[in-house]
Amino acid sequence: MSEEPIWPHPHVVVGVDGSDAAQRALVWAADYVSKAGGTVHAVLAWHHDPVPVGPGVLPVPSYDAEEAAARLLQDAVDALGHRPAYLRQSVVGGNAARVLLEQSSHADLLVVGNRGRGGFAGLLLGSVSTQCVHHATCPVVVIPRERGR
Repeated sequence: MSEEPIWPHPHVVVGVDGSDAAQRALVWAADYVSKAGGTVHAVLAWHHDPVPVGPGVLPVPSYDAEEAAARLLQDAVDALGHRPAYLRQSVVGGNAARVLLEQSSHADLLVVGNRGRGGFAGLLLGSVSTQCVHHATCPVVVIPRERGR
């Protein structure tokens, strides 16, 4: 008897940010889709902090944050041991939690890595994975960081 997937053709959104935890989330999503069919949508959210301008400020070399984010996402996809048949990539400007929630609003599953920034700083700054768990309109899988890291 063959095992039926939970969703006939799941659409899985995965958050990518260049961290080990996010890479593990991307691998998990690719593995899941390779077994269940469907698509992986790898999403990297970026924002560009304003550059201070004025007297006495050193010139900042030109830096294209969106281009750097696209390279980071491509590197993460290239590092996959295997690539799912249907993989879509998006680089979206904005707050990471907000972007992932928007991108997953019609998804069957959202996958994020947990970088483990707990403690007081985590309470003050919030956590993308926590925001996703509390506000996503689909199930969320949080891939924990590796032990000892």
